[in-house]
Amino acid sequence: MLDYRVRVYRRFPEKQMRQVVIYLTPSTSELVQQNVFAIANTRHQFEVIRLWEIPTEQLLQSSGLWPLAVLGETDDPASILEDIGERINRLDNQRQQSNIAASTAILAGLLLEEEVIQSILRSEIMRESVIYQRIESEGIRKGKAEGRQEEAIALILRQLKRRFNTIPAEIEVKINDLPIEKIEELGEALLDFQEEEDLINWFEN
Repeated sequence: MLDYRVRVYRRFPEKQMRQVVIYLTPSTSELVQQNVFAIANTRHQFEVIRLWEIPTEQLLQSSGLWPLAVLGETDDPASILEDIGERINRLDNQRQQSNIAASTAILAGLLLEEEVIQSILRSEIMRESVIYQRIESEGIRKGKAEGRQEEAIALILRQLKRRFNTIPAEIEVKINDLPIEKIEELGEALLDFQEEEDLINWFEN
């Protein structure tokens, strides 16, 4: 916080800055109570917001804060999420509906199960959100990468077992833990393997 404030001051000495740290969920850490950084002859103060201490009614006053309301001061976050869902459905702007629903779903996931969230917030609305689309595309890319890795591992194991009949269990475990780059290296190296000892030596080297 202090480092950032000093860097901004160097570039924009006249600019005023209000620094705020927002904690989303309850914590026993002493840091959530700390609003001062102090060392010898230096003291820097900032604001701290602990969302679980903010009344939900206050967070529901502005649509921009609705996604935070489920993390506010409440004993029943599911009912707050239902309230937010009803408010979202009453919005006229579909883009606003989508973005608020997606943001709310993400933050609600810190407290509620996915099934509860999906039963309250309509997924078809969230799919129009750029936030939701980005998260979904990242998931698809990751799934494809993981799928490619699993296929490569299965191919390597089949080739090794065809060549050596069996391979040590500990080596099979190591192969399953290899990143895709190493799997590709092993795929090239096994073309030169003559015996099981070559495979063991490859891992040792």
